[in-house]
Amino acid sequence: MATAIGAPGGATAGAASTGAPSGATFTGAPSGATFTGAPSGATGATPGATILISASPGERRIALLQGGALVEAWVERPAHPDGVGDLQRGRIAAVAPAMAGAFVALADAQTGFLPESESGDTRRPIAQAVNDGMVLPLRITRAAQGGKGPRVTARLTPAEVARIAAAPPGAPRLVARGPDAATRLATRHARAAIIVDDLALAATLRAAFGDRVRHQHAPAFDDTLEAAFDELAGPEVPLPGGGRLLIHPTPALTAIDMDAGSAAGARGVGAVAALNLDALPALARQIRARNLAGPILVDFAGLSPRKRAALGDPLKAALAPDRLVRLLGFTQLGLAEIVRDRIHPPLHEVLGWPPSALTRGLAALRQAAREAAARPGRRLVLRATPAVHAALEAQPGALSAFAAAAGFALRLVPDATAHLPAVEEAPDV
Repeated sequence: MATAIGAPGGATAGAASTGAPSGATFTGAPSGATFTGAPSGATGATPGATILISASPGERRIALLQGGALVEAWVERPAHPDGVGDLQRGRIAAVAPAMAGAFVALADAQTGFLPESESGDTRRPIAQAVNDGMVLPLRITRAAQGGKGPRVTARLTPAEVARIAAAPPGAPRLVARGPDAATRLATRHARAAIIVDDLALAATLRAAFGDRVRHQHAPAFDDTLEAAFDELAGPEVPLPGGGRLLIHPTPALTAIDMDAGSAAGARGVGAVAALNLDALPALARQIRARNLAGPILVDFAGLSPRKRAALGDPLKAALAPDRLVRLLGFTQLGLAEIVRDRIHPPLHEVLGWPPSALTRGLAALRQAAREAAARPGRRLVLRATPAVHAALEAQPGALSAFAAAAGFALRLVPDATAHLPAVEEAPDV
């Protein structure tokens, strides 16, 4: 029997994930799915606020469900953290007055950028604030992007300065890693229940967050939440009442087209206007859950520029829960101009667009781990293209973590014709 691994979030053909969080129900279509009910046994939980953590070899996926909806979705590869929040001792590599900043040598052969406004508690011209070769305590405030290094700040708390000063000498040096997504969410949502399907990770989180953390043996994500993550990895989102969102990230901006579909011609102007209005909550959810960043242009369906401007106030209201986003206005063509602060990489950069060989390989590894746990003693192979196998072998700890949990090494069977990775039962020898 073979299980083909399709969508990058981990949905599979021929196999279903097992179990939803105990006492919880996740219902509805992925684009408008709702999660109701606090997990049984959770204490101090804000009603409707839950953090679910799905851990698998080489990857962690984290979902924040709040007020009955998937609000934030994070995918992390622990072997390659994005660096945000890291404390470093850096060395000024080059002062760049024309750019109002300086380039900084960081650990792991990275080069960061220190803006003039972040060079100290009192703003001064960058050439007066720092000089070549100067060693500074720093914190990374924005992840690297498109060949550009991370952004850093020298405006630290006394505790951060003391921690860096106490580290062994030398620069550049990584002193401490920043918080991961689970820690950030658990800190920001101080009463949310935390459910994790990995025992070791649950123990680590429990040391910081106490009895808010509960381990469960079944996967933390049920089939509907898996489908919601799959949807976030693709360009198309169905809308309530018909139509769809088409989301297209580019290096310069993200373009979002609100398409009324074949129903547009059969509806009057009022119906099309209602479709656009009804779609605003879904639009705002997608922007936040995908962690889109930078300029975002939205092309609404079937309305003149004047009528589109009337959507401004309801669009602001839909975006309001997201602290990183703001509506700038509408262009002369009627495109909504939105900007969202970039801190961590958007989801499409983590997963690849289209999904990368590593993303497809880790989804297959996750499915193989579940099948091995469900049927101990059964040996499995992963049939996939050489690119998928190479990506897994290059990902530190992924295959070894599978072997440690399953009790056997996953055999990799190269198949250049494999459209999708497939987990198969190993033949008897």
